[in-house]
Amino acid sequence: MAISLSVVVLLAVILVVLIRGGSLKAGPAVVAVLFGFFLASTNIAPSVNRFLNSIADTVSQITF
Repeated sequence: MAISLSVVVLLAVILVVLIRGGSLKAGPAVVAVLFGFFLASTNIAPSVNRFLNSIADTVSQITF
């Protein structure tokens, strides 16, 4: 839960920066948000979630 919330916040910040920087206009941003929203309700959502969780686990296991 904490990882998915962090990813949502990170993506929201990136989206705001892209819109404010002028490299992404409001229309395409709305389309991207709606795409993500509707993708979450499809059958592929659990696979995407597992993939992102495995990446987060891999990154957390890296020691410096």
